Amino acid sequence: MMFVNKKSHPKFVVPGYGVKNRGRVKHRWRKQRGTDNKKRVALSGYGAMPHIGYKNAKSIRFMRADGSREVLVHNEQELVALTKNPADGMVVVIAHDISKRKRIAMQGVADKFKIRIVNRIKEIAQKNEGKKNAAKQARAAAEPDTQAGKVSK
Repeated sequence: MMFVNKKSHPKFVVPGYGVKNRGRVKHRWRKQRGTDNKKRVALSGYGAMPHIGYKNAKSIRFMRADGSREVLVHNEQELVALTKNPADGMVVVIAHDISKRKRIAMQGVADKFKIRIVNRIKEIAQKNEGKKNAAKQARAAAEPDTQAGKVSK
């Protein structure tokens, strides 16, 4: 297994993040645009700004730490299309807005074609089957036996 060594970079924070009342300044990067902003002028002691020099080499950019490349999938058709021309060291990521029902169906297709899904739902299908069986048994136990209770005339 190959491990990818990417460059490290400092945290790019907005000035004012470390102050006492930081509720107003979220921990995210926005380009500094103030005319008198010390960070924009790149004075020392105000933290690093993103520059092109922090970029990784093209060969390892967008790779996972284990050396595989992610492919985003939205439906079963895209998943099946990946099986026709599989790339070496490819892993699948199911899009975040896919429902659990469709995720479970997609996981079944991926298992059939032996495709690795990174963000798979673990044991949900088994739990749902167990819940359905338990519900059926509870309903069967709660219903009175209609044949035994009938009175013939």
